[in-house]
Amino acid sequence: MISAQARDSFERILHKAARTRLARSADALCEIAPLAVQQADASDTTMSLELKVRHANVVVLTISGIDFRMLLVLHFDEDDATRAYFVGDDQEKSFREAFLEIGNLCCGAINQELLGYFADLGMSTPYVLSARCVPHLMQLKPNHLASWDITLDGSVSLAATLCVCAHAPLDFNADVSVTQDSGGELELF
Repeated sequence: MISAQARDSFERILHKAARTRLARSADALCEIAPLAVQQADASDTTMSLELKVRHANVVVLTISGIDFRMLLVLHFDEDDATRAYFVGDDQEKSFREAFLEIGNLCCGAINQELLGYFADLGMSTPYVLSARCVPHLMQLKPNHLASWDITLDGSVSLAATLCVCAHAPLDFNADVSVTQDSGGELELF
């Protein structure tokens, strides 16, 4: 139900969003490595995701439209390196608050890219769950499921899972250019 071209487009859009929103700056190191995923062909409904519980928690964000529902799952630990990376010296902001904001910006960047191909998309509010819930994504019967390890600045370890459930045939080819965008900044007229 999702073409190979569309799967690749979803993944390229996610990678761009991770590099532009999860990383502190455009020149910051952001390594993305695929995790093992076995995806069956369209005639077979089985699919498995070899994703061990690498992190204690996940943030789940959803983009929904008429033709599909996409879940972005960001896996994380609240360790010192991750906390320092996302909160820095701002003692007034909690790690979860900062990480949810960054996760929402990442999902918003994906949403902005997808709006060029799909109308009327909506985003959910991010929420935190235990990483033990990730295997339950299979109950959604996704048409596409993929995961990556993400390393920021060589020391901060995250993971991302993309889960797409199609309600209609999906085929698009995203032009994911590396042009700088406003990143959701407020524009004054």
